[in-house]
Amino acid sequence: MTEVDRWLAANGAYLNRELIALRKRIVALAERAEAHDPPAPAVAVQPKAAGLRRWFRSGDSSRKAEPVAAPVDALAGPEASEDAAEAPDTRYVPALAVLAQRLGLSDFERQLLLMCAAMEFDTGFGALCSRAQRGASNKGPTFELALAALENPAWDVMSPERPLRYWRLIEIHQPAAQPLIASALRADERIVNYIKGLNYLDDRLAPLVETIVVEGGAALPPSQLALADAISDCLADGAQPPLFQLLGDSAASKLAVAREVSTRAGMRLYRLRGETAPAAQGDSETFVRLWQREAALLPLALYIDAEDVPPAQVQAVERLLNRCGGLVFVASRQAWRDVVRPNIVFEAARPLPAEQRQLWIDALGTDGGSQADLLAGQFNLDQSAIGAIAAGSAAKDGDSARRDEMLWAAALDRTRPALDQLAQPIQPQTDWDDIELPTRERAQLAEIAAQVRNRTAVYDDWGFRARLSRGLGISVLFAGDSGTGKTMAAEVLARELKLLLYRIDLSGVVSKFIGETEKNLRKLFDAAEDGGAILFFDEADALFGKRSEVKDSHDRYANIEINYLLQRMEGYRGLAILTTNMKSSLDQAFVRRLRFIVNFPFPAAAERAAIWRKVFPPAVDTAMLDFGRLARLNLTGGSIHNIALNAAFAAVASGGSLTMPIVLEAARSEFQKLDKPINDSDFRWLESVEGAA
Repeated sequence: MTEVDRWLAANGAYLNRELIALRKRIVALAERAEAHDPPAPAVAVQPKAAGLRRWFRSGDSSRKAEPVAAPVDALAGPEASEDAAEAPDTRYVPALAVLAQRLGLSDFERQLLLMCAAMEFDTGFGALCSRAQRGASNKGPTFELALAALENPAWDVMSPERPLRYWRLIEIHQPAAQPLIASALRADERIVNYIKGLNYLDDRLAPLVETIVVEGGAALPPSQLALADAISDCLADGAQPPLFQLLGDSAASKLAVAREVSTRAGMRLYRLRGETAPAAQGDSETFVRLWQREAALLPLALYIDAEDVPPAQVQAVERLLNRCGGLVFVASRQAWRDVVRPNIVFEAARPLPAEQRQLWIDALGTDGGSQADLLAGQFNLDQSAIGAIAAGSAAKDGDSARRDEMLWAAALDRTRPALDQLAQPIQPQTDWDDIELPTRERAQLAEIAAQVRNRTAVYDDWGFRARLSRGLGISVLFAGDSGTGKTMAAEVLARELKLLLYRIDLSGVVSKFIGETEKNLRKLFDAAEDGGAILFFDEADALFGKRSEVKDSHDRYANIEINYLLQRMEGYRGLAILTTNMKSSLDQAFVRRLRFIVNFPFPAAAERAAIWRKVFPPAVDTAMLDFGRLARLNLTGGSIHNIALNAAFAAVASGGSLTMPIVLEAARSEFQKLDKPINDSDFRWLESVEGAA
């Protein structure tokens, strides 16, 4: 027989003895009622027990449906022999005694609760109660019966603030005209099963909370273990713990720390999502009381996930934070300031870069060191995400190159930002051969790509991370006229680095309302942070121009927004590319904080000729084009692309080939669109040919 079986047997024997004694009292009361005699005081039964087993405290779900050792049939008849009540086993504390101690029941309340539970243990108990109440039709216990039959009766047990009703241990069935004292009582189903030795979470809470499974495998990284140590130290004195607020933008890391603390404390962690928190006052009160009751009967901890709480649910969550006792965590991005319950705020961040690197190495094995450097340098992931990506990216036949491609693609997908209307994704189509730049500027682009790729080596291996006080972001300014290749250069970098590229819609970021621009910028950077996506602020002069002289409150807030932007750019782990048509208008304080400034000059004739040769796809027959003549047109690369596309449409519409007249006519239209002066001789191809002949 196992220790659990011994406890179950002892608990069953205790119930046997208590129910026999209770039945005797009710029988005596029934006999006096039938003889019209007044009731006599009941005899108290005070069993002694010690040493509750850990199994019952934990509520082992694998044993929750196991029957109690003592058969219920032994309790059914009034003629049950006293010999059936064995001597109590003082090594084990029965469930009813544990419940009474943890929920503050008096001896009278404990006996009254047992009387209500007896209805489920003894099929004849209801009829016996009816006899004792002179044939009452409700066939069950009442406060009136308890006051008459049990020892040390107390009228205040009927109060809603006393444990029986406050903790919902009993249910009162009171018809409209029935006095409370004469109303039928029943024990709560969960409590009946608890008394029998079946310990499980109340099924009324099940739709609202979900079990957080304790995962095996590697321990938490050192930085997160240190945080778990700090929280666990707050539990060491055994007093009522404070509310623990876990802040940060990594939901998985906050949950991992809470799970670690709960596991150390021997508690099972349950999650309640803020958007499903009971909103109505009555529903919230029911949840709070049931949860606190369960936390007294089971080793439970509550994790309130308040990452994205709708405004309508804020009050509901605050109510739970203030009312729910026991070990409670709340996970959010910002602290809940209106909580009056004692609380401590902790920042639960993702593993440090060096820790992420080690997690990748552990997950990929000894041959994944170089790829681990690249992944850790580019992506900011928690432990569970790294494990999941590594597990799902195992290539067949040991193809490490294929595995590395799968790892990178999976990490990109995992960190893909949700930028809504704030940014437009750009699918890079341009590579190094498609862009025409002077040697110096092309070298700068290559240097930018190298810095993004080698951040781990410089920041961590060489120790620069500890020396840089202004952040590790790589901020770049592309300066030049429209159409000089700034967007193409951003595409080249995104394609080279295999990163996501987003063009920022400044009209959706800048707001006339005070504080809204800062809010939009925060959302933008937070969403893109984990994957280090390239943020391309096109035509950024409106936001990054010279900071204005403060003349009113709007000027002051505008400068605050610019300062906030500069701070976020410096701390952004990705690449932020800003473009401007007017470099001279930028504030020098802003320019000093940029790591690179790449100038995009207006293309010279030789560069324009090269652009003309590359602008048409290989399928286009360009034999009839004179690229030297076209290069004489003073145009940017962007305008040349527009002309090539319009000329192609015109050629297809005419049913012929691509010819110089068609291209020159498209060029004339582009000049008109740009309000550039037109010299007709630049667009007369046939006349010039005939004149030459």
